[in-house]
Amino acid sequence: MAKSGFEREERIQFDLPEAEFSTLAVRSGQNRTMEGEHSDAIFPTSSFVYSSAREAAARFGGEEEGNIYSRFTNPTVAAFERRLAALEGAERGVATSSGMSAILSVGLSLLQQGDHIVCSRSVFGSVISLFDKYLSRAGITTTYVDPKSLDAWREAIQPNTKLFFLESPSNPLAEICDIQAIADIAHGVDALLVVDNCFLTPALQQPLKLGADIIVHSATKYLDGQGRCIGGVVLGSHQLMEAIYGFIRTGGACMSPFNAWVFQKGLETLKLRMDAHSRAALEIARWLQARPEVENVFYSGLEEHPQHLLAKKQQKAFGGVLSFEVKGDKEAAWRFIDSTRMMSITGNLGDVKSTITHPATTTHGRMTPEARAEAGVNDNLIRLSVGLEDLDDIRRDLELGLAAV
Repeated sequence: MAKSGFEREERIQFDLPEAEFSTLAVRSGQNRTMEGEHSDAIFPTSSFVYSSAREAAARFGGEEEGNIYSRFTNPTVAAFERRLAALEGAERGVATSSGMSAILSVGLSLLQQGDHIVCSRSVFGSVISLFDKYLSRAGITTTYVDPKSLDAWREAIQPNTKLFFLESPSNPLAEICDIQAIADIAHGVDALLVVDNCFLTPALQQPLKLGADIIVHSATKYLDGQGRCIGGVVLGSHQLMEAIYGFIRTGGACMSPFNAWVFQKGLETLKLRMDAHSRAALEIARWLQARPEVENVFYSGLEEHPQHLLAKKQQKAFGGVLSFEVKGDKEAAWRFIDSTRMMSITGNLGDVKSTITHPATTTHGRMTPEARAEAGVNDNLIRLSVGLEDLDDIRRDLELGLAAV
């Protein structure tokens, strides 16, 4: 006689160390309930009940493992954290309410008054605002450096330097950082290296294997892949993540169960999407490079890119985001953007829909003109996140923009 769902042995999360990436993306992290569901379960509940007052006290006191309150313990969120940790090769992940809250949680969990950060100058504009306007209020200072110059990273070190922060490829100019070399520099002064792996995801790059200590993600981008939800993640060792978890538990910058469920399902197709985005972006980059209306194309997949060989060494492919400068000024760039008809004019990226934006007045608009100029975010620069539409349709839409220039 077949056993019922409540009598069958529970099959705990898939755990096969030798499994390949695509298998982990589909199978890892799931804890099936006694209902025997095939798809990942979702637990949209704010709290959990206990069998007794004694059990409740043991849970709250940390004497017994189990769910307490969805601000810091939720089965759906935990399943997403486990799956992404498996893909990044991390011991643990901690989900947050957004990509920026992931970075904030790192700063406020691991740094204290008087500490110093060395940061790439080629990062998302809101990161600079976070460091300069808000972490500075806690007495944490930041020095910005050319991400390509190892000497610049070394020369920026101070006696109180505790953390290095970088994006690779950078937003929006696709500058590549030598993660292994920068990790060695950071570790030489007992500092941590934090890498934003948003543009490539673990499908194309695994910074922990290159020496990084912590990875941060805006799950809003490629991890979701369809622009549906806001979320972030921090990943690393159990020891470091326990500090992050403590901040999220108290500070409340947590991920909702529904968003975690969407992200977990997004991971199942991550490799397929990232490979397709990369192939399409390389085709578009080469096509734009040959156009007389375009001055420069920034994409590490191009052989002419100054860090192309480094990108090939530490990445499996080059991602779906590129940027290019049109001939002219801001008005020319705006005419290009406004003349497209299929592209979505939005600051988001990593979507199956191609998106286009003007970084100098959107994603990097809160930076000072001097900081934007130093970072190379010029007024004629356009960022393109290449989606999964037909390549001919993408080119036809870009033709409309080129004609306007």
